Amino acid sequence: MTDEQKRQVVSLRQEGSGYTSIANKLGISRDTVKSFCRRNGLSGEMAKEQGQSRPQGRCRECGRELFQEDGIKKRIFCSRECREKWWKAHPEQIKKRAVYSFTCAGCGKAFTAYGNSGRKYCSHECYIRDRFGSVTDHE
Repeated sequence: MTDEQKRQVVSLRQEGSGYTSIANKLGISRDTVKSFCRRNGLSGEMAKEQGQSRPQGRCRECGRELFQEDGIKKRIFCSRECREKWWKAHPEQIKKRAVYSFTCAGCGKAFTAYGNSGRKYCSHECYIRDRFGSVTDHE
């Protein structure tokens, strides 16, 4: 795709033209137009808005500009890969809202569990001991 074709694709997408009509006007493949638009943020409804809208934040991991859409949860990462990379690098900053504190029904020790509000025992060993009386190897 030439630089002139790229400029024409950008202007036609901002006017609201579809992939097929742009491809027919420029004499190139629809898939070429589609992939170019995706790489440059011109896909979907963003094409109509991109001429007027400005980026509303940056990706926490790579710093790429993010465009927010009305009625959709605010984005803080540009992709799944960036989100997972940031989570692995910053585990202490993840807001863990589902951490519950309990007292073990078997041994009486305090413990915490993530994501399970119905826990009764701190371990499988305490569960077996409390339910069956002892921990033994069954033959």
